[in-house]
Amino acid sequence: MPQTEKPNIKQTLEAYYHKPAVVTITEYICIIFGLFPFALMVNWIFVPHNVVGGGLTGICSLIFYATQGLFDNAFAEYGGAIPIWLSSLSINILLLIAAIVSVGWRFCVRTIVGVFALAFWYRVIPLRTTPLIEDPVTACIVGGIVFGIGLGIAMVNNGSSGGTDIIAMIVNQHHDISLGRVMVICDFIIIASSYLLPVPDSASLTQSEIFDFKVKRIMYGLCMTVSYTFSLDWFMSRMHQSVQLMIVSKHYAQIASDINRTVHRGVTVLDGIGWYSQQPVKVITVLARENEKSKILKIVKQIDPDAFVSQTQASGVFGRGFDKLKGN
Repeated sequence: MPQTEKPNIKQTLEAYYHKPAVVTITEYICIIFGLFPFALMVNWIFVPHNVVGGGLTGICSLIFYATQGLFDNAFAEYGGAIPIWLSSLSINILLLIAAIVSVGWRFCVRTIVGVFALAFWYRVIPLRTTPLIEDPVTACIVGGIVFGIGLGIAMVNNGSSGGTDIIAMIVNQHHDISLGRVMVICDFIIIASSYLLPVPDSASLTQSEIFDFKVKRIMYGLCMTVSYTFSLDWFMSRMHQSVQLMIVSKHYAQIASDINRTVHRGVTVLDGIGWYSQQPVKVITVLARENEKSKILKIVKQIDPDAFVSQTQASGVFGRGFDKLKGN
């Protein structure tokens, strides 16, 4: 068997810790275009249905509905209301300034890209006067699913839409706490605040009908929030699903080096003994995302088609390149 050249440790580490430029560019493209369906659902479904969701989008929707007709000269195309793209960009810029001061600009670059991309999509996507889907319940469910997947695409590529994500970035930099419960409470308060908004064409409605409209608006907002939360969680869990591969091959050094260089995953080589043959063997252990598994198997097949490979699902992987390890 020809001897395999010993891998250069420095080159291996550089290949593992530094992504190629094409990978970084692809991630930025995914962040930008992943937020397109996010903004599309807001402008084509949620705003026409007068639905208020949670987070910064919900706050911007509240501002939009509350300022209808107040700025006819400046924002005539939006019915005289402060447009969502403007309030979203303004609030996010203030939050970004706080984040840059707190955690540094290097940690905020992708968030900055996401913030301006979202404001751009809000601005260029025309605001519909009639919703894309007429039935409000169906609209909230379908819109929430698409909304969550769009946000998930951005988040998988380490981006965000700003808003509460920036707040979480600042808090987590100084306090190792979970913000999930706080976010749920904030979302509920934002959605419940929609009860105070005026009702369109309320002059022709009775007090009972106005009450029903406001309660339904809250219910639709909760429906939309639950829908997008489940959609986002499902998408993120699918994209973050991990596998553990154990590979036994005589060409272990070449396989390990190629996995480091092309898949950018860490590899551990263990010493073992084949009990039947009583011969020493090298066992490659690698943890990777589900969508990276095919690349690793392709490398193994090209180098050693007779390699022995086992695969197990990993319910949770924490550390560099995976999920961040946090305490409660």
